[in-house]
Amino acid sequence: MKLRILILGYGEMGHAMEHLLAGRHDVRIWSLDGVKGRTSTLEDEVPWAQVILFCLPVNPHHEIASRIAPYLAQDSLCLTIAKGLDESGRTAAQVFESIFAGKHHYGVVYGPMISEELRAGRHGFADAVLSDAADFDVIHSLFRGSTLVCQQASDMHGRSWSVILKNVYAIMFGVTDELKLGKNMRGHLMVAAIAELSGIVQSFGGQAHTPYSYAGLGDLMTTGTSEDSHHHTLGRQLVRGEWSDISGEGVHTLRMVEKYHLFDWRAYPLFSLVRGIVTQPATLDERVGDYLRQLRETESCAI
Repeated sequence: MKLRILILGYGEMGHAMEHLLAGRHDVRIWSLDGVKGRTSTLEDEVPWAQVILFCLPVNPHHEIASRIAPYLAQDSLCLTIAKGLDESGRTAAQVFESIFAGKHHYGVVYGPMISEELRAGRHGFADAVLSDAADFDVIHSLFRGSTLVCQQASDMHGRSWSVILKNVYAIMFGVTDELKLGKNMRGHLMVAAIAELSGIVQSFGGQAHTPYSYAGLGDLMTTGTSEDSHHHTLGRQLVRGEWSDISGEGVHTLRMVEKYHLFDWRAYPLFSLVRGIVTQPATLDERVGDYLRQLRETESCAI
């Protein structure tokens, strides 16, 4: 089925989605900065579209979603790939829910989807969680024949938190790689991070197994072990004392979690370690040493 698709945002992921979809569907692009050769407004474009794909950071989601809501065609589907929290501490799913629930269909598409790999013809993998499960027929038509393998999933808020918090944990992979703590340490980080994600997701009413998914484990594996990942690179920079630009979605997430008391982060040792390193990078060596010492003591007690 050929679909009419409006991509909002023309950064790296906007280009990647255009590459995936333009050969099989009618695709139009709208960008906050404008698109060369197009003079139509967002309000002109939205009624035409069957699928509106938000390839934007989460911060403008509320403004844009509110703006387009009156113009959405009946049975249209709004999707987002945004993996962050806005300045109010909300996920993209929460923003969509506040504006579209009971009125329009919406969903999230999350997983390991590095834009450069998608544009190079390599495979990506994603979970699609929808406000109406029947809309997966649209998802199937949307990505059928492309290199994005998209599976139907549940627990929208649990997957949203998994994909957001993985950026926090990914920083630690860069830290331990730069410290040359070895590949065994990567194994520990993966197990510890997923266990903490499971606990955090459940604290929001999500399902314990949700982090064992493309949106959780899959995306964490990709981001945490990719040398060109921003958060992995940030971890390395923190070890090297390069502290002039400590930024990124993971850093912003740490700030929002603390600012709005979104969950009790002190209950999660690895999350707490990353927070301490990011907020006080000069204490990195001491904090990592204390963390490893506590692990050894815990294991000794367990035995």
